[in-house]
Amino acid sequence: MADTRFFRRKGPFSVAEIAELTGAEVLNAPDKARVFDDVSPLQNADDSILSFLDNRKYIDAFVNSKAGACFIRPEFADRAPEDMVLFTTNDPYRAYAKAATAFYPFETGNGSISDRAFIDPTAKLGKGVQVDAGAVISANCEIGDGTIIASNAVIGEGVVIGAGCKVGANASISHSLIGNLCLIYPGARIGQDGFGFAMGPQGHVKVPQLGRVVIGNDVEVGANSTIDRGAGPDTVIGNGCRIDNLVQIGHNVELGMGCVVVSQVGISGSTKLGNFVVLAGQVGVAGHLEIGDGVKVAAQSGVMRNIGPGETVGGSPAVPVMEYHKQTVALSRLVRKKK
Repeated sequence: MADTRFFRRKGPFSVAEIAELTGAEVLNAPDKARVFDDVSPLQNADDSILSFLDNRKYIDAFVNSKAGACFIRPEFADRAPEDMVLFTTNDPYRAYAKAATAFYPFETGNGSISDRAFIDPTAKLGKGVQVDAGAVISANCEIGDGTIIASNAVIGEGVVIGAGCKVGANASISHSLIGNLCLIYPGARIGQDGFGFAMGPQGHVKVPQLGRVVIGNDVEVGANSTIDRGAGPDTVIGNGCRIDNLVQIGHNVELGMGCVVVSQVGISGSTKLGNFVVLAGQVGVAGHLEIGDGVKVAAQSGVMRNIGPGETVGGSPAVPVMEYHKQTVALSRLVRKKK
């Protein structure tokens, strides 16, 4: 069970409520009013707990689990312990995520304003906005209902943040328009100058960065990640994107809907990603490229060319994944031969 010093649990929830929330089919549940108190991994569960099985590697833990209920794929139903309630679905992890969110809903503002925060008189705060100690909200900002501005976060002049967001401790946001239900994690930097200057032997002349950062709804920006504002056009992050910790997004970059950008990725200026692109850890993407919808890039790859929709690539420079695997095999054989 989650540590109650840090997490606030809702519930309990009945079999019927869980089924309605997740869309899963219920098996082995004669009493639809039976309730469950919490969620937990299979290994730690008891008969009051709801769990899940999504990976075949944990089938033994499932068979021996004392969990009261479990999300599973239909093909595993005959392996379940005798008294376990089963919620069958083709995507158990997604169903579990929905149920776990019901037990532990996302935090929203409680309306408290610390007397150690600074809020400019021209700023507009919606209902229930929470501003913690040391936070700064500058002139002409707009903060939507229920948003949390955590300790020492700095919201620059004119920034707009939608409803139900959370801006983590020590984050800074300037020159930005941010949608609803966004999570900005501690230490993130959004809206600072892009890396733009005219180079020359006489010295480098800074080019004013006159764009903004425009972030859609339901976006997460991880801890200590940076998103530079545009040089003229905007830097754009589409609805539903998930940006991990320690990611660098350069000026004028555009991310479509639902992109997943994993830790230590760097995306150079003016590159455009389509919808649901996945960049695995430590990928580097050169500037002024176009990455099509649904592209997947393997970890530590270097992308130096445009990539068409649906491709999976790897390596540096990145090539189609089958070619990448052939290169890896050839290299390993060469290394063994030299030994």
